Amino acid sequence: MAKKPMACTDHYADVVKVLTSRGLLLGAYDAAGKANLMTIGWGALGEVWGKPVWIVLVRPSRYTYKCIEAHGCFTVNVPSAALAEACDVCGSQSGRTVDKFAACRLTAERAATVEAPVVVECPIVYECKVVHANDVVPERLAPEIVDGAYAGGDFHRVYWGEILDARAEPQAAKLL
Repeated sequence: MAKKPMACTDHYADVVKVLTSRGLLLGAYDAAGKANLMTIGWGALGEVWGKPVWIVLVRPSRYTYKCIEAHGCFTVNVPSAALAEACDVCGSQSGRTVDKFAACRLTAERAATVEAPVVVECPIVYECKVVHANDVVPERLAPEIVDGAYAGGDFHRVYWGEILDARAEPQAAKLL
């Protein structure tokens, strides 16, 4: 079914629920144009600097980090309940060695406003242009977070993506 434009905050509660349960699919192309996905379970959707934004965290060791750095943009794709297995695969395999779209039988389509792939099968998609990035500063982070999330180092880069386009299928809420 065709997706229609939506306000960035439409479906907010449902999107956060999916983020914190099975995860969302972060999409980006590598420097050669290969589509990649990564499951994210941390992020924030809101408004900063008068712009609607997705704030996502990606570790420099991840293949997706190089992809976002190459093009300065990404997509956030909200999977339906039927795509839970795809979230597992995209969160446990590396795009360096696995074509996650093929492995999960998903369809990549070029986003309308940024140089990043959207997942056709996801009922909600956001297209984001990086407007700021900063690295987590370990000495400024609460010790319990360092101990729990960064015991091995590899601190995230935080990407602030201005949402340039947001679309949803008419029955999106029922599919999540």
